[in-house]
Order: sequence, then C-alpha cells, then structure tokens
Amino acid sequence: MSKSRRSLGLIAILAMLPGCMKDMGDGVVSRFKGAEPTATAPADPKLQKAVAKPSDASEIIHALQTRPSVILSGTPYSRVADAVIASDSRVAEAELRVAQLRAEAAQSNWMPRIGPRISLNSLGDFVAELVINQVLFDNGRKKAERDLAKANVEIAAVTLVEDGNERVYDALSLYIRAEENRDLSAHLNSALKEMAHFEWVMQERVNGGVSDMSDLNVLRQKLSSMRARSGEAQEATTTAMAELNAMSARKLDELRGIGGLKETSAGEPLGVIRASAKREQAIAEAKIARASNLPGLAANGAVGAGGLSGGLEVTTDSLFSLGTMAEFEAIEATKESATRRVAEAREVAERQVQAQSNRLVAFRRQAAEASTLTAQAKQNLDLFRAQYEGGQRQVMDVVGVYETYAAALETEIQLKYKAARAELELARLRGALAEGARI
Repeated sequence: MSKSRRSLGLIAILAMLPGCMKDMGDGVVSRFKGAEPTATAPADPKLQKAVAKPSDASEIIHALQTRPSVILSGTPYSRVADAVIASDSRVAEAELRVAQLRAEAAQSNWMPRIGPRISLNSLGDFVAELVINQVLFDNGRKKAERDLAKANVEIAAVTLVEDGNERVYDALSLYIRAEENRDLSAHLNSALKEMAHFEWVMQERVNGGVSDMSDLNVLRQKLSSMRARSGEAQEATTTAMAELNAMSARKLDELRGIGGLKETSAGEPLGVIRASAKREQAIAEAKIARASNLPGLAANGAVGAGGLSGGLEVTTDSLFSLGTMAEFEAIEATKESATRRVAEAREVAERQVQAQSNRLVAFRRQAAEASTLTAQAKQNLDLFRAQYEGGQRQVMDVVGVYETYAAALETEIQLKYKAARAELELARLRGALAEGARI
C-alpha cells in the first residue's frame, strides 16, 4: 500500500511540475511560457465573432479572414462566384482541419507522457510497468514544435484561400469566354443578314445580265466564311457554359453581362503571405533541429511489480561530431534564407501586379480607340449606302465598306473582353476574387 501511495505521489508531482516552473529561458518547458493556447470561446454565444481579432489569432490568419473581394455584389460575376464556391468540394478545407487538430494536439506537448511498458525478461516472464516522462529542459524544442504546428495551420489556410481564388478565377474565365463568343456570334449573325441581302441584290443583277458571276461567287465565299465563324463561336459558348455548369451549384445558362470589379486592393498578395508562413515554418524547423543537437533534461518514473523507480535523465537526439558547429551555422542560415524568400516573393508579386495593371490600362485605351474607329466606319457605311441608293456606288463598293465596319466592330469586341480578362487576372494576382471570411 505504501509503495502504491509513493508511486501515485511521484506521478502527481511530475504531472504538476511543468505548471509550477518559473520562467527559466527558452529551453524550459512551461505551460505558461510560449504555450500560446487557442482562444477559448466566450460564455455568451452573442459575443462570438466569425472573424478572429489579431489578439486571438496569428497575423496571417487574421489577414486571410479579413480579405475583401473586389467582385461587386449583385453583378453576374457575383452570381458566378457564389455558385462555384457553393459547389466546391473544399479539399483544402479538410487539410486545414487536419492542421488545426494537429496544432491543438501540439498545445499540450508540455504535459508529461504516461504509458505502459511491457518487456520479456531473460526468464521468459512478461514485465509490465507504468512509465511517466516529463521534459524539464529541452532548449526550446517543445515551444518550436508548437510554432511549427501553428505555421502549418497558416500554410493550410493560405492554400484554402488560394484554392478559392483560383476556383473563382477559372469560373469567371469560362464565363467571359462564353460571353465573348456570344457577342461575336450575335455580331456575325447580324453581318450574315446584311451580306445575304447583298447576295440577293447581286443574284438579281446577274439574272438581269448587269453583273457577272465572279462578284456573286466572292459574296458567297464571304458568306460561307461568316457562317463557319459564327458556328465556331456558338460551339465555343456551348463548351464554356457546359464546363461552367459542371463546376457550379446551379445552372447559369440564362446569365448575361460581365459586370465589373472594384478598384480596391486586398492587401498583401497571397504569394507573399504564403512566403511569410513558410518563413515561420522554416524558423520553427530550424529551432527544432538546433534543440536536437543540444542536451536536455527529463524526469522519468516507472511503477511496476518491482516497485517504484525514477530519476533525472540527460537527453539528446544527436551526438556531437566535427560537423556539429557547421550544422549550427547552416541552421542559422536557414532563418536568413527564409526571410529573403519573403522579400523575393514581395518583389515578384509587385512586378506581376504592375505589369498586369499596365496591360489593363493599355487594353482599355485600345478598346476606347476601337470604339471610335467603329463609329467612324459606321458613318462611312451610311454614306456609301446613301450613295448606292442614289446610283452613285456599286454593290461591291458597299460590301467592301461594310466589311471594314464589321472588322472594326469585331476588333472592339475582342479588346473589350481582353480588358475584362486583364482585369480578372489582376484581381487573381492580388488574391481578391473571393472574400476571406466566406472561404
């Protein structure tokens, strides 16, 4: 009975020891120093908030949660984004949940470990013991393990937001492609009606002996080319909408128009945030590697049939060698390398954003110029029509001017959607296509 009481007393002392320890440096395992537990939920449900405050969560998680979307509410873009987000299988969300559970488990790594130990002695008898181990000093390894688990959660959260933005980008790219081909098909169908009228006029002139078959054949070739291009545009629209509906929670066939995006920035690009999370991960791994090469101190106890045993033990994962100091230097260099990667990611992101911004400005300017040229071509066409009706122009003269007008209008359509795609790409680079709190 006395041995059992002493055993329980030893286990209780070892279990309470971490919470009673004072701040003795980074190497000490303490339930208060560096534990950084997750924020507890308030007692009143009305006080709970969907978005964490910086004091409750890491800066990276808070920045991801508060990222706004540049998509205007109520626009076709908004309806497409809502539909594809609602149908997302959210693999990254499951991975984030796994990382959160592991981080939650790591919060308790300062507590003593208890478990059975069963062995077979030389006489063939089984020996069973209850073993308890409490790390007293580990050069900051346990705290680094908690930091690593936290960094893994941040990386998983960045991945989740990146996936949401890429999904919305893919869906809107399909929708823009469908809308562009709808407009092109409508334009070509209108042109077909005009050219069919010219063909009828030319056919009558040929029948009356006024014109020969060469002009009529040229018109028919132009009509055949327009019909083929119109069919291609309709097929491209059908394909894009079929793809979009496959990744959407509801059918979007009746949706029309492209809407617009807000000019507001979403903060740091996601590539920079990912690099920052990777830096925290690399620093935590470097601290763990450093602690593995230094001696630590642990308290051990065991209770079995033979009674109670216990004591202090100096622990180390690696033995010293001639290369140990070089390994320490490499570990420190890893931290500097991770910091430089963040600066590099910020530079790359800024270059991409600036280049895409200039492309967007250029496409918008070109689209405005194309609109002016289309208006001028329409004025020339109206003039030629009036002259033709007055007997001053031939049919083929009007056909040539109409082709110029049709080509200008087609160029205007192309530039309009090039600008829309450039605007969408800019929002993707900024990571601003999906609202962080909704993801």
